Amino acid sequence: MQKELLEGRILKGVGGFYYVYTDKGVFQCRAKGLFRKKSLKPLAGDECLIELTNTEDVEGNVVEIKERRNALVRPPVANIDQALIIFAMHSPEPVWYLMDRYLIMMEKAGIASIICINKDDLAEGSEADEVLRIYGNAGYEILFTSAREKTGLSKLKEMLSGKVTSVAGPSGAGKSSIINALTGSDIMETGDISRKLKRGRQTTRHTELISLWEDTFIFDSPGFSAMDLPEMKEEELYLLFPEMRAHAGKCFYADCTHIHEPDCSIKDAVDKKTVSKERYESYAEIYRELHDRRRY
Repeated sequence: MQKELLEGRILKGVGGFYYVYTDKGVFQCRAKGLFRKKSLKPLAGDECLIELTNTEDVEGNVVEIKERRNALVRPPVANIDQALIIFAMHSPEPVWYLMDRYLIMMEKAGIASIICINKDDLAEGSEADEVLRIYGNAGYEILFTSAREKTGLSKLKEMLSGKVTSVAGPSGAGKSSIINALTGSDIMETGDISRKLKRGRQTTRHTELISLWEDTFIFDSPGFSAMDLPEMKEEELYLLFPEMRAHAGKCFYADCTHIHEPDCSIKDAVDKKTVSKERYESYAEIYRELHDRRRY
């Protein structure tokens, strides 16, 4: 008797079991031995084919992993369509250097990023304009939201629909509050802001792919402040800054590092404010980090 086959997407893997989302529900599955022979470990986000068995301890077997469009090492997840990076306008104060590190990771993986500035209701004066000044020429979609005031959420929901999105941001920025506001349920746990310390407690526990609504998934990226840079040469770094990439080959020196040399097209762009000073400072700091890492 031929067993029923279903197409699905792996939500998470725990203790040798894989939980697979299909249009008939979520099934607890084992992975066939052929994956071990190929040294292929199924990842959350993998599109797959499962064979239903309905035995005592398992409901199916993962029999095929479809070709991945991309994959991240940390967190280990596959087939991400886009990244949503959530920072707060205040409380906690934004650290753009952390934002830039995450954007670099996504650029290296070929994944488009959306910048979401939450707690827009706390903005004072021209602070929103400052965000646009820093990232406006970088080519990223920039969205201002307030989970508390329920503003900007309809546009965000539209941008997430039908996609798999990796969600990241520092503790207290409002990741869980935004997702809960979008879904109308406590799908992610939230922590109160400590009035004394002015920082959020890290209480988000979901590290698997989470189904929000039809064909729409998110993956929470933990450890935002401790992200490792991807393996690359420092000479490649400027290519991961979209607004700097436009200046490739325009410097006087072919091997320009864009740090010390004269007649540098990127430094000239900083002077002309088509590359923001903050983004350039991130570039210079990360360049030195990559250089030192290769030396030692």
